[in-house]
Amino acid sequence: MTPLKLYTYQTPNGHKASIMLEETGLAYDVHVVDIEAGAQKTPAFLALNPNNKIPVIVDPDEGQTVVETGAILHYLAERSGMFLPASDAERYQVLSWTLFQAAHIGPTLGQLWNYKIFAPEKLPYVIGRFETEANRLFRVLDGVLARHAHIAGEAYGIADVMTWPWIHAGLTKLGLTLDETQNLARWYGAVGARPAVQRGLLVSRLPGHAAVAAPAQAAISQGGL
Repeated sequence: MTPLKLYTYQTPNGHKASIMLEETGLAYDVHVVDIEAGAQKTPAFLALNPNNKIPVIVDPDEGQTVVETGAILHYLAERSGMFLPASDAERYQVLSWTLFQAAHIGPTLGQLWNYKIFAPEKLPYVIGRFETEANRLFRVLDGVLARHAHIAGEAYGIADVMTWPWIHAGLTKLGLTLDETQNLARWYGAVGARPAVQRGLLVSRLPGHAAVAAPAQAAISQGGL
């Protein structure tokens, strides 16, 4: 098998793809896309993803380029034959919670990141609004994890890989806590202890990875968090 090509950066969305690759054991090469320098806006990268977001997976053997983390994780599961739901009922649970992350967890914490970290003016009302919604979403997950070991059921899988990096970012970057969500805290610790998760967090920090060149005088962008 020709190694897959992973175009990524050190962000929660980038971590989803690298963790899944580490979990599946598929061979891959890393191409760092420096989104802080605007490399996601170069013609070469836009040819891969016109929406200028990381991560992107290119599979040379299959002639496939896959964007959007939910699609990437499902593609890698199928490509490896791992983490595939065993029944239709399980498949719909995995799909539901994958989309829950994409529609709610990521956007809410992404906006909190923008207004709390990047915004030149810190607006208490806006920050408070997204912190409140983030904590509500944490309680939703906590309720699910009170009934099951993992987000989409008893088995670790795609929905967990999809969600964990954003919870990690919320705790380590955004000042959120799991003090009131003990089931979520239990899950967070268990997933974070997996060796593949720990390795996946290091991808694009390690030396020797190819970099995608950025245009001169590129503006900082949060595209691809």
